[in-house]
Amino acid sequence: MGQDIGRKKLGFVFENLKRIADVVAETFGRNCEAVVHDLSKLDQSLIHIAGDVTHRSPGAPITDLVLRVLRQEGDGAKDLVSYKTITRDGRILKSSTVFIRDDKGKIVGAFCINFDITEFLNSLNLIQEFVRFRDADDDRRETFSMSVQEAIDALVNQAVSLIGKQPPSMDTEEKIRLVAYLEERGAFLIRGAVDYVATILGVSKYTIYSYLQKIRSTRGLNTI
Repeated sequence: MGQDIGRKKLGFVFENLKRIADVVAETFGRNCEAVVHDLSKLDQSLIHIAGDVTHRSPGAPITDLVLRVLRQEGDGAKDLVSYKTITRDGRILKSSTVFIRDDKGKIVGAFCINFDITEFLNSLNLIQEFVRFRDADDDRRETFSMSVQEAIDALVNQAVSLIGKQPPSMDTEEKIRLVAYLEERGAFLIRGAVDYVATILGVSKYTIYSYLQKIRSTRGLNTI
């Protein structure tokens, strides 16, 4: 009697899982399938499948992965989330398996989702190829600025990133390196740049001219 009641309860559970599987597959479209397994008969555990990614039918056996997990971990098996699987025809799936337990904690079923991401991976490769640059040379970086201040700020930010310190924390040698970076990139060809950089570095414009004189006298040396 008790076993009959238990199976009846499980019957309701599996019916609800079938409905959930239908909704999941319907929601995520043709690349998704949701599967319900009744583990009381491992050789024909698949009792419901919504969607068609792995091309199985009800009556198919449980997968080797689930068998291995159950053998190794028993009823203590943890759910398997977002793992990679590959179909017989080479398509790549993102899969998850949730183990279904009865009121005593015994694993009696499994709810599985398989999502075919092959097309997404192909698109990702195409996008990566499209956005890949021929080289990553910082000297070819181009900033489209709306004002003189914005143009100089962009160059200053690049120099600060390379030096690794904000201007208020820089010593004299580091400030010279920053000015050298701006000089090499033509920042001081912009009218008002000297005064603006002097303000950023907290020095006078005459100090900037002194830095520039020193830099220009040693032109050709790497400064950053």
